[in-house]
Amino acid sequence: MAALTLDGYEAAAKERLARPVWDFIEGGSGTESMLSAARDALDRMRLRPRCLVDVSVCDPATSLLGASLAAPLGIAPMAYHRLAHPEGEVATARAAGAAGALLVVSMFASRALEDIAAAATGPLWLQLYWLKRREAMVELIRRAEKAGFQALVLTVDAPRVAYRPRDARNGFALPEGIRAVNVDPSLMSASHGGRAGESAIARHSKEQFDPSITWADLEWLRERTSLPLVLKGVLTGEDAELAVKYGVEGIIVSNHGGRQLDFARPAADALPEIAEAVDGRCRLLLDGAVRHGADVAKALCLGADAVLVGRPVLWGLAHSGAEGVAGVLGALADEFTEAMALMGAPRVKDFVSSRIVHF
Repeated sequence: MAALTLDGYEAAAKERLARPVWDFIEGGSGTESMLSAARDALDRMRLRPRCLVDVSVCDPATSLLGASLAAPLGIAPMAYHRLAHPEGEVATARAAGAAGALLVVSMFASRALEDIAAAATGPLWLQLYWLKRREAMVELIRRAEKAGFQALVLTVDAPRVAYRPRDARNGFALPEGIRAVNVDPSLMSASHGGRAGESAIARHSKEQFDPSITWADLEWLRERTSLPLVLKGVLTGEDAELAVKYGVEGIIVSNHGGRQLDFARPAADALPEIAEAVDGRCRLLLDGAVRHGADVAKALCLGADAVLVGRPVLWGLAHSGAEGVAGVLGALADEFTEAMALMGAPRVKDFVSSRIVHF
């Protein structure tokens, strides 16, 4: 397979996927302002290279909550990978392992946790939404622990799924044969019933997500697992302070791919405030609009330990399964390693706040 840019994978995926599926993957909430805002935030930043540094050997390797990574790179949690390719998350796991990247598996994965783990050679985290039926969450956690997952990621920016006009316009529901195989089917039925002018995914969230949870509920979760807890969707220093207070080991600074609060502060803009608030007391990841190796460099300078990549992974998956995902991850890792050399920053720890400027 000829090497493609991420734009090339995107174009190929758009051509291959059915329009409602493409809109589900690509669409945002409300006016879809956050789709461009997230990218604009990264584009407003420029790197400050240093000269005459020995960059004969650049080492992009790092570690995250005890897991070794070939580069500060991982795959964001996204549901239903089988929408993009028949092998779904199993193909994604193979590619992530080959690339030495983290894979965060959605609780709404379309392949069994055990099958994903069997295909993986790299670190796995499990993402959760807080369901009204808590025993279903506990069952998933137990299975993840047994399968060797290394952390839990609780999404905290989605007490309900926001209005997404493309999905409503398409009356989007999961196609025949695609389902969240790790969750009791009785909890997922709403996501399969298409209705004109309404998203079945949004209807499902209103039925099953618990919008009443607070910081105090984290103790309940803590009591049921020994796995590290990561919160995804934090965008303020105040909430970052609370996360540390409640013993959270990691924060993913994220706008949910532009699919939740419209007109929110982009994740890249929020990251420095959050890094200052936690002051090294927990690990930080940036999720959102990462399209270039230079974006990884920018995120590290802003205070992140690693980045997560979302839609481009599904583009690669739609293009050629595991090989396409590996192509996406490889392109980003190669570009980041090149940025290390050209910035005079041969180690991950060399990316500090003085190496970036905002305009």
